[in-house]
Amino acid sequence: MASKLLRAVILGPPGSGKGTVCQRIAENFGLQHLSSGHFLRENIKANTGFPRTLVQAEALDKICDLDLVITLNIPFETLKDRLSRRWIHPPSGRVYNLDFNPPHVHGIDDITGEPLVQQEDDKPEAVAARLRQYKDVAKPVIELYKSRGVLHQFSGTETNKIWPYVYTLFSNKIAPIQSKEAY
Repeated sequence: MASKLLRAVILGPPGSGKGTVCQRIAENFGLQHLSSGHFLRENIKANTGFPRTLVQAEALDKICDLDLVITLNIPFETLKDRLSRRWIHPPSGRVYNLDFNPPHVHGIDDITGEPLVQQEDDKPEAVAARLRQYKDVAKPVIELYKSRGVLHQFSGTETNKIWPYVYTLFSNKIAPIQSKEAY
């Protein structure tokens, strides 16, 4: 039996919960999560960084047609708080938040026991600039997908409250393999 292919993009500013939503989509619908952030960080290390811009969206068009695009709209203050409390495990990309997803031991990855780091651009003084930059760059990308009728916008301050709506949207496109009640 052939499996269904669903091509979706999740857009949102830094700290909006894209990674969490993507992980839940992958687990609930049996889809593969390809993180542009992960690819971007790898490309930066190799000095071949790829920006998240209208040019990137147009390049993606040449590769495939998207079935749906989700944008996560999170208030500025919520993003600022999330980012300034975010710590990561660089080798795996696992993300912790000191308020709602803290590591078992402060500063230590739960799985490997290796140290966590706060990225320079997650430090409070860099957050406002990152959010302004995202807004400027993302606006034409969002407008492009809106004009094509594939854009779905979800707003809120908590991923757990946005998730049921995302789950329902995906359920209308592809059969879930796991119930949303798992979250």
